[in-house]
Amino acid sequence: MIVTRSWLEEFINISNISTDNICKTLNSIGLEVDSVEKIKIPEGVVVGFVKKCEKHPDADKLSVCQVDIGKEIVQIVCGAKNVAKGQYVPVATVGCVLGSDFKIKKAKLRGVESSGMICSSTEIGLAKLNDGILELDNSIGELKVGRELNEYKLLNDDIIEIELTANRGDCLSINGIARELSTYYNIPLNEFDANINYNEKGIGQILDIKCDSSIESDLVYEAAAIESLELPLLINLRAAITDNYKQKPIETAIKYATHSTGVLLNVYTKAIAKADKNKVILEVNKDKNGFDCVCGEIPLSLIGIEAGLIEKDDSEVILEASYINPEILAQKVFEQGQKTGEVYYRSSRGSEPNLKYGIDYLTTLLSQYGATIYNGSEDLVIERNRHQLNININKVNSIIGQNIEKSKIVAILQSLGFDVKDGDRDNLSVKIPLFRHDIKNIADVTEEIVRIIGIDNIKAKPLAIDEVNRVNKTTYDLIKKNRLRSNAISNGFYETLTYVFTSKEGLEKYGFETVNEKKDILNPISNELNTFRTTMLLNLIEATSNNFKTGIKGMGLFEIGTVFTSSRKELKKVAFTFSGEKENPAVENSGKPKNLDFFGFSRLVSNVIGSFELEPMKKITNDFIHPYQNADILASGKVIGFISKLHPTAANEFDLPDTYIAEIDFDAVKNDLVKVEQYSKFQSSKRDLSIIAPKSMQYLDIKKAINSLKIKEIKQFNLVDVYSDEKLGNNESLTIKFVLQSDNKTLEEEDITTIMDKILKKLDEKLGIGIR
Repeated sequence: MIVTRSWLEEFINISNISTDNICKTLNSIGLEVDSVEKIKIPEGVVVGFVKKCEKHPDADKLSVCQVDIGKEIVQIVCGAKNVAKGQYVPVATVGCVLGSDFKIKKAKLRGVESSGMICSSTEIGLAKLNDGILELDNSIGELKVGRELNEYKLLNDDIIEIELTANRGDCLSINGIARELSTYYNIPLNEFDANINYNEKGIGQILDIKCDSSIESDLVYEAAAIESLELPLLINLRAAITDNYKQKPIETAIKYATHSTGVLLNVYTKAIAKADKNKVILEVNKDKNGFDCVCGEIPLSLIGIEAGLIEKDDSEVILEASYINPEILAQKVFEQGQKTGEVYYRSSRGSEPNLKYGIDYLTTLLSQYGATIYNGSEDLVIERNRHQLNININKVNSIIGQNIEKSKIVAILQSLGFDVKDGDRDNLSVKIPLFRHDIKNIADVTEEIVRIIGIDNIKAKPLAIDEVNRVNKTTYDLIKKNRLRSNAISNGFYETLTYVFTSKEGLEKYGFETVNEKKDILNPISNELNTFRTTMLLNLIEATSNNFKTGIKGMGLFEIGTVFTSSRKELKKVAFTFSGEKENPAVENSGKPKNLDFFGFSRLVSNVIGSFELEPMKKITNDFIHPYQNADILASGKVIGFISKLHPTAANEFDLPDTYIAEIDFDAVKNDLVKVEQYSKFQSSKRDLSIIAPKSMQYLDIKKAINSLKIKEIKQFNLVDVYSDEKLGNNESLTIKFVLQSDNKTLEEEDITTIMDKILKKLDEKLGIGIR
């Protein structure tokens, strides 16, 4: 953003403040000054008046001019095409130094004496306007022949370039920067008085607007006759400094007014709009991509995206001021991949929403320099609700770290354009101005206060740190995860880390749940990883298969990670696989280790996650599960996962030997601290009990019957043998080993017999089974 000191002074009185002080202030309030250029026209360049201009007798491209420079009339040979009699021009007099090695001397050009040089704008250090000489006018001050040009304050200006962050679109104008300085220096902004030169016609005689009700933009239209429009030197120079100078005066005026006010302004010539009986018809509607579009005979512009060009000259034009919510616009441009023009830089950052101010400034400017304005306007303005915040003064001061008086906070916010109402106690109701769309919460409001007060004016003090209990669920989960990892590794499992993506085709093939299509990945990284995984087992089995292809004969893998439900809810799971030989070849196994079996795998999993119970699965949910070697894993009576042998069909497809799988809910795994408990100092006794039971009876039923006795002396019991033969028929012999111990005495034979009799009696009553 480029501003000049003299341009700023049209909006705020800073005559008593130095440019260096202004730059320091801008930096302190968050508007970083990138560079400062002080324009100083060299000494010896004076105002000249061309009294006579004739062609050079011996050169067609040269002119011989008689120029009044105050003290004398000098003859100057000039090669510019646009030099003419009656012009006021900058003249570098003899002896003037325009550059480090460019000193003006008397000379002869094609035999004609020349004393001085009529200069272009760039030759005296100003912005470029044309390829010829610079014609002066009274816009820079009253022209006095012979007066040094470095005495004209408006020409010898200070140019300040400000590096703005993307959220400060409100400062992409002279008015916006002046508003910030007004708040800091507590100097009121200069009042703008619209002084418009109206003609006898009304806008309805030239313009008809047809607007779709679905548009999201605010629009104001006026019309102007610009046949006599001619912009002065000062306007053109400022426009050139900001890279807004155009060959057509109306385009320069539009750019100048936009840079001054921040309002997005545009112009349409009558010749390119749709005409009907001497009326211009503009249609405002949605284009195919949903953007607000202005159309004549052809699409003329996209509001806030592309302003279009004036393709035809016309003495009558339509003026447009527009505003569109920058957040809505930017989001839609991103989603549609829409190409944008120069105007999008301003609109996407937030332009000035006060359209009447912008259009009045423009029409006043045009009126001042030869144009006339049609009476009336066409206003298509949406009533917009301003964001409102209720803020607490104590909370603001807590964020700042220093107490700021309530009255000062209110004054700062009001000066910045906020509407502030005093609430009860220390509360304020703050309405955010539309030009500050980046203000969302109390922290943003506090930042506005701090930057105006000045961060250097906030007293430094030590940061108070109160140590609090930071142990939370995340802490416990990390401790539990590390414990599980350590247990798994010590039991022969290798940890793996796979993608949270997997093959959707693979999940569907083996009957696993898949993520709902509407919530699935839009742009997968590969065809093999085209969906969120709903199980880790598919990835682990693929990893196991890849390892076996390299010659490995037995291995166990585990992973702790995230899986997803069909609705894409995240769950944390622990998954295990073990395939092939349970140990390495060694002397103990004669170099022929056996494959791990179901119960061996269950014991390894139990060593990792803690003790659990197994029950046959009531429902097989996927095709990885073996129909006969499977079980639900229970902890505290609740199912927390499953364990199974890999289905032979799946094992063959992955070229794997006997393989076992388990997947358990991570959150359901206990993470209890080990607590010290009293133990018995008396000797324990062991007894085996062999009973006959039907083969169809589950051991779980026997276990529940024994536990229901709640005999404290039974410390442990396990099934240690299963035997069947032809004589037993449909029955089988189950041998259960009991560990008996009393906390108060050494158990005698009579005590042990009594306990065993109670067990047998319960089994007979409950299940109808007894001793072998």
